[in-house]
Amino acid sequence: MPLGTRTALTRIAGHIPRVAVAAVAALALTACGSSANGKAESKPSGEADAKSAAFPVTVEHKYGSTKIEAEPKKVVTLGLSDQDAVLALGVRPVGSVDWFKEKPYGKWPWTKDLWGSKPPQIVGERDEYNMEKIAALKPDLIVAQYSGMKKEQYDTLSQIAKVVAQPRGHEDYQASWQVMTKQIGKALGKDAESEKLIAGIDARFKAVRDKHPEWKGRTVAVGEPYGGKYSAFSPRDPKVMFLTEMGFTTSAAYEKALGKQNIAELSSERLDVMDADRTVWLGTPESEKAVKADPLYKKTKVHQEKRDLFLPYNSPDIGAALSFNTVLSIPYAIDEVVPRLEAVK
Repeated sequence: MPLGTRTALTRIAGHIPRVAVAAVAALALTACGSSANGKAESKPSGEADAKSAAFPVTVEHKYGSTKIEAEPKKVVTLGLSDQDAVLALGVRPVGSVDWFKEKPYGKWPWTKDLWGSKPPQIVGERDEYNMEKIAALKPDLIVAQYSGMKKEQYDTLSQIAKVVAQPRGHEDYQASWQVMTKQIGKALGKDAESEKLIAGIDARFKAVRDKHPEWKGRTVAVGEPYGGKYSAFSPRDPKVMFLTEMGFTTSAAYEKALGKQNIAELSSERLDVMDADRTVWLGTPESEKAVKADPLYKKTKVHQEKRDLFLPYNSPDIGAALSFNTVLSIPYAIDEVVPRLEAVK
C-alpha cells in the first residue's frame, strides 16, 4: 500500500461529511435490480434462470484461476476499495477491510446510501486479514482486487471460500478500475451489469475530454507532501489514471522515476520529478501550507507559474474519491475536480 496515501488517509479519520449522492446510489441500485433499501427484489423466473445460467464461471487472477460454481450469496471484500464495485452491482458485502480507520460504510458520500443499516464485519486493516473473523462469516466468495494479498494469504483463504485475487498481469494496486470492475462482475455472475456501469463512467470521462480538448497531451504529476518530504504516484495509480482519462498524460521523465513501483519518495531536492503542466498535490490544509513555505518548492517553475493544484483528502472528500477511483466514487470526483482544474490556467 502506498506509504504517502497511508499517512494522509490516517489523518482524515473522523471528520467526513455525511453527504449523500442519491443519483449515483439510485443508478447503481437500478442497474442491479435492487430496491431502494438495498435488499434484492424478487425476480421473475426467467431472470432467475438467466442468473443461474451465468454459472459456473472461471476467473483468472494473480495466483491462478478460481472456478465459481454458483451465484455467491455471502461476499467478503479484502481489496481496499473492492466494496464499491460489489455494492454497485447490488450485493452488500458481509465483511470488508478497514482503510486507515475509515470504516468502509456510512462515511463516504458515494456509498452511504447503498450500505443502509447493514454495515459489514470489519475483518482486517489494509493487507492484514483476520482469518478467524473471515471464517466465522462463512463466505462463499472472497474478493481481493485493489490489494497486496500475498500467496500464503491466498492459500489460507482458499481453504475458507473461493478467492479471486488481484488481476493477473498488473502490479499490486495498479490495475485499472475497469479491469477490477470486470473481474468482480464476472465473479458475481453480473458481466452485463458491470459492462453497463463501466460504459456509464466511460461516457462521463468522454464528456470531460470533449469539453476540454486543450487538456489532451498535457502532462500531469500527482503526489502528496508529508513531513517535509514528498511522494509521487505511479502513472498506473488510480489517482493518476483518473486524470489521464480526462486527456492528460505523464512525461517520460516521470514514468522513468517511478518505474514499476506504485510510489516514489522524494526529497525537496528531487522536486524536478513533479514538474508537469499540472502538478496535483493531495493532502490537508496544513500540508499545503507546509509545501508553499518550502524554500526549494518556492523556486520550482510549476509553483512560480501557478501550475500546481492542491486537493484535500476530505471536506470535500476529493482525495479519498481519487484514491478509490471506482464506479461509485468517480462521478463524485469528476464533479469536484473538473471545476478546480478549469480554474488553473
